[in-house]
Amino acid sequence: MTFHEERPIFLQLAEKLEEGILSGAYPEESQVPSITEYSVTYKINPATALKGINLLVDAGLLYKKRGLGMFVAAGAKEKLKSQRRDLFYHDYIEKLVHEAKNLGLTASELADMIERGFKDVD
Repeated sequence: MTFHEERPIFLQLAEKLEEGILSGAYPEESQVPSITEYSVTYKINPATALKGINLLVDAGLLYKKRGLGMFVAAGAKEKLKSQRRDLFYHDYIEKLVHEAKNLGLTASELADMIERGFKDVD
């Protein structure tokens, strides 16, 4: 994993874990790497790794088993999908519809363009 300077490392680490949950790399009730593993592997401060992990704990996606480590919570994948769908709607669909209206496109024309995109884009 390569970190980008424009965003805080703890956020990037949290997002990487979220991607692992969504992709199935970290199934529900499975253990995720420890704070120490993250800090050693990525050469980051353990406090930074903890901050990223705690974001997911606070969101109810991870939980701690005393003496064993951090685990993916039941329902975490669906919770993430729901959150991402809401963000997708806000970040993309609302803007897409606004621009389509500015261009005078009908809902049907926009739907046709989206269908074409599904066929053309890998």
